Amino acid sequence: MQIYRVGGAVRDKLLGLPVKDQDWVVVGASPEIMKAKGFQPVGKDFPVFLHPQTKEEYALARTERKSGHGYGGFTFHTASDVTLEEDLLRRDLTINAMAEDEAGRIIDPYGGQKDLENRILRHVSEAFAEDPLRILRTARFAARLTPMKFTIADDTLALMTTMVSSGEASFLVAERVWQETRNALMEDNPDQYFIILQQCGALNIVLPELCHSQLNKALTYSNKAAGHKSPDLVRFSCLFISDDAQNHLSESLRTLSKRLRLPSAFVEQARLITDHTQQARQLCAELQAADIMSLFNATDALRRPERFHFFLDALAIAFQEVQLKRDFILECLTHCLQIKAKDLMSETVKGKALGLALEQARVNCISGILKKH
Repeated sequence: MQIYRVGGAVRDKLLGLPVKDQDWVVVGASPEIMKAKGFQPVGKDFPVFLHPQTKEEYALARTERKSGHGYGGFTFHTASDVTLEEDLLRRDLTINAMAEDEAGRIIDPYGGQKDLENRILRHVSEAFAEDPLRILRTARFAARLTPMKFTIADDTLALMTTMVSSGEASFLVAERVWQETRNALMEDNPDQYFIILQQCGALNIVLPELCHSQLNKALTYSNKAAGHKSPDLVRFSCLFISDDAQNHLSESLRTLSKRLRLPSAFVEQARLITDHTQQARQLCAELQAADIMSLFNATDALRRPERFHFFLDALAIAFQEVQLKRDFILECLTHCLQIKAKDLMSETVKGKALGLALEQARVNCISGILKKH
């Protein structure tokens, strides 16, 4: 029984990057041996075990055979005679197909170290074409490693294009498309994910709603949000920023949300962009207390201030007028949040009258701040 560190941990160590997750492959063992050593089985499709102390995942070396379409269309074979080289052969990219033994020696049967040195993302074998999820993963690695000057090998991009034209990409399930897209948005250069998908033809298959005339600008905004270390909600909403007076991406957001079953928080954040961008830009041109209060009401800012912060953060990236007035608008929101209905309530001020009094008190508060500025 031999244990090897594999995949991303080896790659990142060789690149001098922080190692976040560690994956292990066990050669020459069986499920019975693993359980006898105290490992806890967790895998359903193939034997994966949790280490009794570290709880890290240890997978038995395996081979796989294409048995259907899509990410799950495989049958796996694990046995004590499966070699490390056979296990590494099934991986996506050469830079992810390296292993490290317990003595720290690198096992690199497919040229991963050379591709690291040359900054190339290259598929390990033609088996790459059997799993459409690898199109998205390769694009995501491009988004992560572009700052280190990595590019996709011509033959790998050509293979990805062939996979799309063959129809394999259409078998990607919604959950995996969203998971990879969300992860890609959190990389340093999220635009590369969408650009690569566009180059191989996959964008029109997996994210057709983003094939719009404003996409290049939207990707620039998402990249700027990444540069600001903005959360994923902001980066996602940036994809729906439009310079048009009438943002026509509302329907695109609706169909994307339905098709990928997006989390409601992401849909709501992007909906603020599609529905209220022009309102925010117009009030920034000429600040008026009533207009600011109207925006707060329209975006539910007083009940959900963090979401409103993210909304302004995204618009401030795209539009200078919002950037210049962002802090002032947030100052107004902070003061308005401090005015509570209970402080205005009395025998004669309650019900509808209390609501009107609260609204007026907040408008007066904003007017006072405007005068000071």
